[in-house]
Formats: sequence, structure tokens, C-alpha cells
Amino acid sequence: MLLAPLADGPDGGLMSAVQGGIRWLYAFTDEEALARFAEARGAAGQEWEYLSILGARLVDQVVPMADGPAGVAVNVADGGGSMLFPPVMGIVPETWAVDAVDVA
Repeated sequence: MLLAPLADGPDGGLMSAVQGGIRWLYAFTDEEALARFAEARGAAGQEWEYLSILGARLVDQVVPMADGPAGVAVNVADGGGSMLFPPVMGIVPETWAVDAVDVA
């Protein structure tokens, strides 16, 4: 299970950021990793709501709902312990992969 923080604001949804034209959904392996992320953002001590979700469900069902290419960034505040799952074949559904080749 991963912890995906919820975004503030009127649109809601999951917390994310756009980098290089890709929307990265933030996810964390435990509450401590999420707390390190909050601290890095200057929000230590604030309570954050999050969704507990299977990683497979995140990439198979949530990524296709994004408004463009999307991947998952896991434990981004942990430096060398972070993992990126980009929107490529083998990670996200093929119809949402940026490297999918349309062969007719």
C-alpha cells in the first residue's frame, strides 16, 4: 500500500507536481516518509489527509485520469531512497505511455 496525499484547493484530487511536461503523483511508503516530505515543504506538524492505495491501482486507474502524461514519484523527500515510475510502457497502461508506438 502507498499513501497518496490529497491536494488542497477547490479541485481536490491527489497532490502532484508537473516537471518536464509530466504530472508526477506523490506517493509514500509509510507515514514517516510522508512526514519527511511535509517537513521538506515547510509543513512539519500540519495534518495532511491521504489516500491509502495499492501502487498498481494508482498507475492502472489513477494515472489515466490525469490531463496528460503522468507518473508516480515515491518517497521524493528521501533523496537516494526515492523512486520514479514514469509514464512508459511496462509501468502505466500502454494507451497512456509516452513511448507507445502506434502501429497500424
